[in-house]
Amino acid sequence: MALPKLKKFRRIVVKVGSSLLIDATRGTVRQTWLAALAADIAELHGEGRDIMIVSSGSIALGRSRLKLPRGPLKLEESQAAAAVGQIALARTWSEVLGDHDIGAGQILVTLQDTEERRRYLNARSTIAKLLEWRAVPVINENDTVATNEIRYGDNDRLAARVATMASADLLILLSDIDGLYDAPPGANPNARLIPHVERVTAEIEAMAGAAESELSRGGMATKIEAAKIATTAGTHMLIASGKIEHPLRAIAEGGRCTWFSTPANPVTARKRWIAGSLEPRGTLTIDAGAAAALRAGKSLLPAGVIRIDGQFARGDAVIVRDPDAHEVGRGLVAYDAGEAEQIKGRSSADVLQILGVSGRGAMFHRDDLVIGPQQAE
Repeated sequence: MALPKLKKFRRIVVKVGSSLLIDATRGTVRQTWLAALAADIAELHGEGRDIMIVSSGSIALGRSRLKLPRGPLKLEESQAAAAVGQIALARTWSEVLGDHDIGAGQILVTLQDTEERRRYLNARSTIAKLLEWRAVPVINENDTVATNEIRYGDNDRLAARVATMASADLLILLSDIDGLYDAPPGANPNARLIPHVERVTAEIEAMAGAAESELSRGGMATKIEAAKIATTAGTHMLIASGKIEHPLRAIAEGGRCTWFSTPANPVTARKRWIAGSLEPRGTLTIDAGAAAALRAGKSLLPAGVIRIDGQFARGDAVIVRDPDAHEVGRGLVAYDAGEAEQIKGRSSADVLQILGVSGRGAMFHRDDLVIGPQQAE
């Protein structure tokens, strides 16, 4: 089977770990390496691709700026170090991307932001707007507020959640190692790189080793977990070495790495999740014109809604019915039930006057709506 090509992907998440970004002996950013990576990102961005970065490094930078001694930090010490380091990390990315006239936007998230639907949708909307503006979102776990109970603890799985949240079609994990091997390459000189994983099986999971870097919080095991999250949601993933300069260019030129394939794509996987995995919390009845628009692939505007039933919150799944009570589809609603009741039948331009905030133009975005098979074109 031929391996995928980087040029086929339109929305890419690049995860950069602390051990690549930070010089462990000095606690400073590896500027030459980062400038080369930024040039790679700028090249992909200039070709019209959407690029997101999941970057570690805030705690490592913070402890360096604060001149903290080496060794484990207590939770509150890590949080305080991250508060200092996040400023330095954001400035670093802003400067290296700014050298290519690319804007950067910082987004700090916790586990809850990617698990709770309301917060998930808020983060998704922010990312979407930054990409629309052709800025590069730089995302990190919010270590200043995350506790041991509500944190990822590694950015591999966080990157996978971000990729699924943003409907990315490729996740690139830049690592200390150039891919998945069938045995630990450090201990076994005959270890073989696996260039392509069609499906994450128990055998693949058994090949994962432990973290070897002092700065890294995630080893190969977390990368395999990330692959399961990403590929289930329709996102391809690859693991490649970030120790070389211009690592993304090397991937584009066919360099050594491990690809994890998915049979789906982000939109179909997301819609499968909406259609089959979420319990509907209410019903929206729409007029015939709105029903026809939905079946033609349009979003649902408040003007087309004629009745609201049920108690639901923004991000909940609801059923959409036509005037004859036939189910048109179901999806994730953009307003609470009370707000939806106030703006039903009104134009999107009236939302600001009615609710006091501009809100969103659509009751459902078409990417958050699944049309029933009997009504689909």
